[in-house]
Amino acid sequence: MNWDDTTDETAAERLVGSVADREDQAVEAALRPKDLGEFIGQEKVREQLDLVLRAARARGATADHVLLSGAPGLGKTTLSMIIAAEMEAPIRITSGPAIQHAGDLAAILSSLQEGEVLFLDEIHRMSRPAEEMLYMAMEDFRVDVIVGKGPGATAIPLELPPFTLVGATTRAGLLPPPLRDRFGFTAHMEFYEPAELERVIHRSANLLDVEIDPAGAAEIAGRSRGTPRIANRLLRRVRDYAQVKADGFITRDIAGAALKVYEVDGRGLDRLDRGVLEALLKLFGGGPVGLSTLAVAVGEERETVEEVAEPFLVREGLLARTPRGRVATPAAWAHLGLTPPRSSTGGNGQGDLFGA
Repeated sequence: MNWDDTTDETAAERLVGSVADREDQAVEAALRPKDLGEFIGQEKVREQLDLVLRAARARGATADHVLLSGAPGLGKTTLSMIIAAEMEAPIRITSGPAIQHAGDLAAILSSLQEGEVLFLDEIHRMSRPAEEMLYMAMEDFRVDVIVGKGPGATAIPLELPPFTLVGATTRAGLLPPPLRDRFGFTAHMEFYEPAELERVIHRSANLLDVEIDPAGAAEIAGRSRGTPRIANRLLRRVRDYAQVKADGFITRDIAGAALKVYEVDGRGLDRLDRGVLEALLKLFGGGPVGLSTLAVAVGEERETVEEVAEPFLVREGLLARTPRGRVATPAAWAHLGLTPPRSSTGGNGQGDLFGA
């Protein structure tokens, strides 16, 4: 079983999951900014990328290969489309899991036009033979196609037109150094600040013809986990609630009531997140507890807890991963309105971790 696919499916089912489902993909296509001037957030990345693209246009050359890393939903696909638009070039979109053999990659590369942008999502999941073919294609714009098998096999060199590869990954550390080093420009996408998400929400609301006041946008932004994709998804669900339960205008109270219905709390935690915290606090006294035991208590697969729930809980400072197991922080007790038992500051080592 491919656990990447399993956890992706679980994340896509969550309202606050950062993996795009079909509805997200359709709406994002309509909401995506068309150039760097429209793109909100990622100031440093935008400034650096603008210099790279302007210089390439001035030279009349194709842009350097670009590697974009960061969590899902931060705008990597959008930036790849903007790169193609800024370079006035067509774009070809594929993904690492779709390229299982070197021949799959050779077929794509051999059909590229000069200057075309090839967007390779989840590049870290590409097969090793395809990776090795990509090295030569990126550096020399050439691939060797093997014809035949065994001692009689022959390598036929195939020249490629200059192209720009835009690779996107959520796990840059899994890329082999020879592949990483062939990108002329690398950028890491950071999570968004609430003020930036408010701008994203106002822009999306305008495109979706949704009326929302600043307080309503702030309420949604605060529960969006620093991710524009989640902000846009929450906006659509709050819009639905406002149309059915109110007059269609989104205020702070309407946004709060809508997200309460969808079980998204003030910090952006959903049912799964709270289930993990409640099990950790109520059943295991705040930990430490092993991941497998915690997953059984929650009724989820180990990989789901580790890959879907834990990253946000750790980032929010609600849970810590330690050599002895998962441990709740004081912020987790406070968030759920619970008082840590006296034993949690002694026998399980939590006091040593958090200075109690």
